[in-house]
Amino acid sequence: MQELILIGLIALLFFGGRKIPELMKGLGKGVKSFKDGMKEEDDAQE
Repeated sequence: MQELILIGLIALLFFGGRKIPELMKGLGKGVKSFKDGMKEEDDAQE
């Protein structure tokens, strides 16, 4: 848990408070599109 807090603080220092929500939104969209792509791949194999 301490490592996550440390990483969060470092990210806050690098990107500033205003950029963090944008980065999280982009990361969420990337993960969602990756999952959708994996699902389509599974459907294509069946």
